[in-house]
Amino acid sequence: MNYRHAFHAGNFADVLKHVLLARVIEHLNLKSAPWGYLDTHAGVGVYDLEGEEASRTAEWRNGVGRLAGRRLGEAAERLLAPWRQVLAEFDDGAGRPGRYPGSPEIVRRLARDDDRLRLCELHPKDAAALGQAMGRDKRVKVVEIDGWTALNAWLPPRERRGLVLVDPPYEQPGELARMAERFLAAHAVWPTGVFALWYPVKDPRDLQALIEPLKASGRPKLLRVEVHVRGCEDDRLLNGSGLILANPPWTLADDCRSGLPEIAQALQQDAGGRAIVEELSA
Repeated sequence: MNYRHAFHAGNFADVLKHVLLARVIEHLNLKSAPWGYLDTHAGVGVYDLEGEEASRTAEWRNGVGRLAGRRLGEAAERLLAPWRQVLAEFDDGAGRPGRYPGSPEIVRRLARDDDRLRLCELHPKDAAALGQAMGRDKRVKVVEIDGWTALNAWLPPRERRGLVLVDPPYEQPGELARMAERFLAAHAVWPTGVFALWYPVKDPRDLQALIEPLKASGRPKLLRVEVHVRGCEDDRLLNGSGLILANPPWTLADDCRSGLPEIAQALQQDAGGRAIVEELSA
């Protein structure tokens, strides 16, 4: 899977990832103690939806484009609220986002004065763009580094609470198995941290390389959340996406069960769209 993110910014997979990311940050903000954030594959921070890459695919129209300016039911809107709060700051004046914030920008906009962000991006051009997007924000450090290396070296954060987002490009074979292996090693170092592991869904059978090792590990408090926008008959397509969350906010599973089916229905592109919310462990 070639996932240069500028081509896919604001698509349905981003919607799921960023809605849950914003909800986790909202939960961390309930306590006054500062938190740390590590983004292992951060991208460029903010994406121009009218730019060459996004215009070429126009994937955002079936993602954020379906939800911008549209109100859903109470449970869905409660889940969407922190994400919508950030998205409103990018409104083009016509109820649509002219630009789309990636995970670093969403977290930065929700962070407080004492919170801290470490953003990893290996691609030199993207790392430079990310640094420019973050400006002189003293809370943020952008590092041109392999995110898998950072995952080994930078945990736990000095704040001892916070979130790690692992969102690799899935350009190499075996990435799902590598995700499981690297997460389990990082979780052993920081068992109380919140982790969010993003993955694409093409053929659901491939996901067992990620899910089975996590189930077999016996690690507590693992939540699987997926949105499928169509059935998975054609494994050449991105049919859905998901997140595995370790130590999620205690209300998140119930909030997803209540609100995510309507969001999935709004994002559905063909028959077979659905939401999955499953606790992998107690």
